[in-house]
Amino acid sequence: MENTAYFEEYRRWLSSSALTEEERAELSALDDNEIKERFFAPLSFGTAGLRSTMGLGAGLMNRFTVGQATQGLANALLELQKGHKGVIIAYDCRIGSPEFAKLAAEILAGNNIPVLLFDGMRPTPLLSFALLRRGCAAGINITASHNPKEYNGYKVYSEDGAQLSDENVALVSAKIRETDLFTGVKRMDFDRAVRKGWITLIGAEDDEAFMEAVLSNRLRPEATESSDLRVVYTPFHGTGASFVPQVLERAGLSHVFCQEEQMKPDGTFPSVKSPNPEEKESFALAIELAREKDVDLIIGTDPDADRVGIVVRDQSGEYVALTGNQTGILLMDYLIRSRQEKGTMPKKPAFVTTIVTSRMAQAVCDYHKIRLAYSFTGFRFIAGITDELEREGYTSLMGYEESYGYLIGSHCRDKDAVTASLLIAEMAAWYDQQGMTLHDAMEKLYETYGYFVDETISVRMPGTNGSAAMAKLMEDLRANPPKEIGGFAVSGVRDYQTGVYRSEGGEEALPLKNSNVLSFELSDGSAFIVRPSGTEPKIKFYLLTKNDSKEEGQAKVARLVEAAKAITQA
Repeated sequence: MENTAYFEEYRRWLSSSALTEEERAELSALDDNEIKERFFAPLSFGTAGLRSTMGLGAGLMNRFTVGQATQGLANALLELQKGHKGVIIAYDCRIGSPEFAKLAAEILAGNNIPVLLFDGMRPTPLLSFALLRRGCAAGINITASHNPKEYNGYKVYSEDGAQLSDENVALVSAKIRETDLFTGVKRMDFDRAVRKGWITLIGAEDDEAFMEAVLSNRLRPEATESSDLRVVYTPFHGTGASFVPQVLERAGLSHVFCQEEQMKPDGTFPSVKSPNPEEKESFALAIELAREKDVDLIIGTDPDADRVGIVVRDQSGEYVALTGNQTGILLMDYLIRSRQEKGTMPKKPAFVTTIVTSRMAQAVCDYHKIRLAYSFTGFRFIAGITDELEREGYTSLMGYEESYGYLIGSHCRDKDAVTASLLIAEMAAWYDQQGMTLHDAMEKLYETYGYFVDETISVRMPGTNGSAAMAKLMEDLRANPPKEIGGFAVSGVRDYQTGVYRSEGGEEALPLKNSNVLSFELSDGSAFIVRPSGTEPKIKFYLLTKNDSKEEGQAKVARLVEAAKAITQA
C-alpha cells in the first residue's frame, strides 16, 4: 500500500488505545479499498451538520466522530460565552441514535455545559420548538432524516431554532478540526452528570406545548370537527407515530387508521426499502390499508417527522402520489383562500420557497399579488429568508421546498411534518365537504394557475470516485455550457456559485450566490437545474416546465429526463 495521508490516519486509528478489541479487529480486517473509502476524506461538518453511513473510520458516523463534533460545538459555545444557556438534544429511531445522543450529553456535561435531553425519540420540529421555548444556546438532533437505514447524522441548531448559519458552521468546523478525536474530548459519566444536575431529562411538558402550538395553526377548525374524512397514516417506523395521529384526533378527525406494522419504532425500517415519503413504493402497505378502509387520503412522515408525503385517490379511484411541489401548491392556495375568507390575512403576507421548486408557486403569488421570496435549497436558508422578511414587516405564511418539507407557523424554524399533516388533513376535509378530493383540487388549480409539470431526477455517485465525478460534471457544465437541452435552446445560465446570470443580453448579478447550482433557462420558459446533493452522494436534476396542457408538460419532461441521463453518462 502506498504511504498516503489517509493510510497514516488509518494506522493512527488502528494503534489508538481508545478502540475496543472488537473495533480493532474490524479495522484490521479492512482491505485496501475499504480503508480508502473510510479514511480518504474525514467526515466534514457542513450546513446540515454531519451525515454519513455508520461504521468505524474518519469519514463515517461513529462514537469518535460524534464525540469530536460535540467537543468542537462545546468549544465554540464556550468561546461565544453561551455555554451557560445549555444545549437541548433529541434523537430519532435510527440505529445508534440513542447512544450518540447520550454520548453528546456526556461530553457537553464534561465541559460544564448544561444539557436538556429528551427521554425518548422525538420529531425534528419538536427539537426546534423546544429550543426556542427553553431559550437554549444550541440544539443537537441525532438523525439522518429520510436517508436509508445505513445512515445516521448529527444536526446542530442555533439559539434562533434554525440550523446553523454559515458563520457558525465555520466556527464549529474550525473547533472540530482543532480537536483530537481520541485525546481531546472531555466527558462526564452519564449517571454522575444527572446527579450533579448537568443533564436533565425532559419530555411530556414540551410534548404538550408543541401539540398546542401545532393545533394553533388551524385555519378552519370546523372543517375537521364536522368531517367524515377517512385517513390512513404511516410514520415509516419513526418519530411521527407519537404525534401525528394524536394531533389529527384532537383536531376532530374520528376516522384515522394507522398502519400498525409501521407504527413500531425500528431503525432497520424492515417494511420499506427506504423510509422516504418522496417514493411511492414506501406507501405500499399504507395503500393496502387504505383500500381496505376505503379512504381518500394517505399521509406518511419520514423517520424524524420533518418531511411529509401524501397519496390520494384520482377520478378513477386509483391511489396516486402527489409530488412535494403539488402538495406545496395545494397548501399555498388553501392558506391564501382560507385567510382571505376568514379575514385573517396579514397586511404584508409572503411565502418563501427555493430556486429549485416549481415555478407554479410564482404563478400563485402573482395571481394573488403576494410576495414570494427565494432561497437556496434547505430549511436553514428558508429560515434565514423568513427572518429577513419579518424584519421588513412581512408575515411568512409558509416556507416550503419541493423535497416534501413545509414550515407553517412561527412556533419552530425547521420543516415540520406534524403541522403540515394537520393542515393537509384539514384541507382534505374542507374539499371533501365540497365533494372533491385533493386530486380534484389539484386539477382545478392547474386550470386556474397554468399547467406546470416538474420532475426531480437523482443519479447516485457513491464513494471517492463519485465525489470526483460530481465535481467534474459541474466543472464541465460551467466551462462548456450546452447550447441546447432536450431539443430546446439554452437562452441563459444562472450560476449560483458566482452569482451571475449570463445570456445573449450580457451578464447581470443574481440576488443569491456561493452555492454549487447551475440553472439553464430554456427557450420555451422551462428550467433545467443541476446541483450535487448536500446530504447524499448523488447529483440532482430539477426539471421545471410550464405548458398549455398536462400532456405537453409530460412529453417535455420526458425529453429533459433523457437529457439529464445523457449528461451523467457522457
